[in-house]
Amino acid sequence: MCVEDRISSFPDPILCHISSFLPIKQAVRTSIISTKWRYLFASLSTIKFDAYSMSDLTDRNVDSFKNFVDRLSKSPDQVRLDCFRLSHMICSWNDWNDGDHDFDISGWICAALCRGVKEIDLQLSYREDILPAVLFTCGSLVTLKLDAVGHNFEFPSDVCLGNLKTLLFRDSFFGDSVLRFISNCHVLEDLAFIECDFYTSDINIQTPSLKRFILDFNLGEFADLKYVVVINAPNLVYFQYTDAVAQGYTLSTMKSLENAHIKICGFDTIDSQAIAAHLIQGICNVRSLRLTINEGIFRTSQLPIFHNLIEFEFLGRGFNGREI
Repeated sequence: MCVEDRISSFPDPILCHISSFLPIKQAVRTSIISTKWRYLFASLSTIKFDAYSMSDLTDRNVDSFKNFVDRLSKSPDQVRLDCFRLSHMICSWNDWNDGDHDFDISGWICAALCRGVKEIDLQLSYREDILPAVLFTCGSLVTLKLDAVGHNFEFPSDVCLGNLKTLLFRDSFFGDSVLRFISNCHVLEDLAFIECDFYTSDINIQTPSLKRFILDFNLGEFADLKYVVVINAPNLVYFQYTDAVAQGYTLSTMKSLENAHIKICGFDTIDSQAIAAHLIQGICNVRSLRLTINEGIFRTSQLPIFHNLIEFEFLGRGFNGREI
């Protein structure tokens, strides 16, 4: 019985879009289906390399893999890229990226930028000087995610990312340069710092366009925080904050705030409880609130009236149903 190959009759752009959902190995293997598929993988609009891509690398084939990535990312005939991702490669990276093999990570990123990439997602463990300066002046970039365990980021002063809407950092260290970087992203809507650390006196976010903001530091109860948190984001819709109590909070009026998840610890003094209460006062317009906090704050601090609140979840200890 002859079965008609209807998928292969689709236009090339549709076939490339279908292939982009496959792991890169599987996408390349489609080249053996027929002559029509032979070179389609070279026109993928999404390039993702993960642990599966490197799971069977050996001393014999690692250079072949490197050359393959070079050809795939740097070919002058490539279509525009929607997404370029290097992820879940921490262990393999340390094993294979040495002086003998020398993966050209910066070159791969530059090649993606030359193809008008919209999203860059990088997980790069303990790597220095791998982000090219052109990354921070890319007009096509809409989403940038950087997960660099232990990396101390310093950003250039001439940042110009006119279309960047989503920015995520994870497991990294920052000084004042990251705040200047963010202030130059004028259409930024989604910003997240997850398990990061700051060595600066203020975390000062001045981004009126911001709609979603996550500060999830997940620090221990006895963390010694030396910074003040300042947030000027009047159009914020979603706010998530996880940390020990900082030295102070200054929040602009968030009239559009729909959802907030607040988890703070460290209430050794009356002052720390008052500071935490000031944070809660800054989100008094919220409609849905999930709060994890020491119950003692309800006895010692004057909390605001939440006129717009329609959903409330409290996860602290010792709470006995007092109204706030």
